[in-house]
Amino acid sequence: MTSDPLVERMRPFGTTIFTEMSALATRTGSINLGQGFPDTDGPAEMLAAAARALQEGANQYPPLPGIPALREAIAEHEQRFWALPRDPGCEVVVTAGATEAVAAAILSLCEPGDEVVTFEPYYDSYAASITLAGAVRRPVTLRPVASGRYGFDEAELRAAFGPRTRLVLLNSPHNPTGKVFTRSELGLIADLCRQHDTYAVTDEVYEHLVFTDAAEPHVPLAGLPGMRERTLRISSAGKTFSCTGWKVGWATGPERLVSALTRVKQFLTFVNAGPLQPAVAVALGLGDDYFTGFRDELQARRDHLTAGLAEAGFAVQPSDGTYFVTADIRPLGGTDGIEFCRELPERCGVVAVPTQVFYDDRAAGRHLIRFAFCKRESVIDEAAQRLAKLGRG
Repeated sequence: MTSDPLVERMRPFGTTIFTEMSALATRTGSINLGQGFPDTDGPAEMLAAAARALQEGANQYPPLPGIPALREAIAEHEQRFWALPRDPGCEVVVTAGATEAVAAAILSLCEPGDEVVTFEPYYDSYAASITLAGAVRRPVTLRPVASGRYGFDEAELRAAFGPRTRLVLLNSPHNPTGKVFTRSELGLIADLCRQHDTYAVTDEVYEHLVFTDAAEPHVPLAGLPGMRERTLRISSAGKTFSCTGWKVGWATGPERLVSALTRVKQFLTFVNAGPLQPAVAVALGLGDDYFTGFRDELQARRDHLTAGLAEAGFAVQPSDGTYFVTADIRPLGGTDGIEFCRELPERCGVVAVPTQVFYDDRAAGRHLIRFAFCKRESVIDEAAQRLAKLGRG
């Protein structure tokens, strides 16, 4: 027997960077701008609905696909915001956050040796889920282009597709870069999916967090011609309603794809968050003023943190959406993001996340780090003051 009981394919995956950096923040008493969770609660209507559900007996197993009220609310939400009609009876499934939905989608659609095209930097669970399925990732690298925003090389994307390509895994709005894929970029991805007869899995958890100064609005890939029937669209309540600990997500799509995902999902968590599902249904039905107001608050906090980062001496990349902004450490003499982030708490009492851990091509992201601005204004203000110490040497 080997000394390491972990299966070989998972040995490259150690403790996540979020665990390491959050522990570092606790140990040093630093402000944690590393992990993407808010420090305020969600809308009062949602919290009150959760309390009622807890008191009124919604504490046992919900149905495998999710309670009818939540599935109906998800379907209404997709029609309302994205003009995507869904049958709540067979085209919607509730999951334990978007992370489970992504894992179940990949495990249900990929055979060993199949290839998954995705964009790096990528959320760390993507690589792990692809590996668990025995599939092979084919990353396409996002790099800052002339506008300062992130883009990709068309030839590199085309070359990533081949006879073993099974699906495209797309995150837009994109963590960690804050990129919102343009309609032109999505059109190219859709063309390649149709050409190679591949599926698409889209992680759209930041669908409502696209800022007013973004280059383009968010467009779901499923809404493009020929893509509805081949796309699983994933989202969650955590980011939009500041309840990341609830882990209530969902996947929508054609019945055959949702059915495949559900058959795997039932052996992962089976069901989750029974008393929280009615509350998320309430939240999804809130008026437009909630969604625009939350976006505007996040945009103001982005601007505040971005100004502080620039004053500290970072080269800050534009962020069109999400909770995050990335910054180049080279103007401050940094060359390695991991080393820089491990030293940052001692230098100024702030924790960030090194972006290079989300790349296969580590050199492409070695000089970039990620900050989260989904925090109270007072916290961002204090972080900006602490970061200013870097600019003073």
